[in-house]
Amino acid sequence: MSTTTTTTAVAPLTIQDAEALVGAARSTAEKAGVAVAVSVVDAGGHLLAFRRDDRAVLIAGETSTRKAFTALQLDAPTADLVDAVQPGGLFHTLPTALDRPLLFIAGGIPLHRDGRLIGAIGVGGGAPEQDHGFAAAAAASLV
Repeated sequence: MSTTTTTTAVAPLTIQDAEALVGAARSTAEKAGVAVAVSVVDAGGHLLAFRRDDRAVLIAGETSTRKAFTALQLDAPTADLVDAVQPGGLFHTLPTALDRPLLFIAGGIPLHRDGRLIGAIGVGGGAPEQDHGFAAAAAASLV
């Protein structure tokens, strides 16, 4: 006798989803008067969409991608990880000039569909709390 397991298919994150997420994050940031770079990765860590705003600080592009990867790998908003990576925290790493590890500054949000992790979005260019808000607003728009 064989046993079969039924699994429910979950729609993966598509390029169209990723482009819509980038658009939503940029729109929210523009309304706040902030220039940002936005990166979206799928569940396998592949970069699906990236938008660099030339008015944003050059490093914002790399930061947005790192935030997306970090949020994906740890399945948690990067804003929730800041304390964990400080000296004495769960994940100890070298601080940057901002006194916060670059990989973990707020602005990365994991993306879920039907309870499953399907990717992540990262935003860089504003203050950490702003980037987190822009990413969260975009993630909330995901259908």
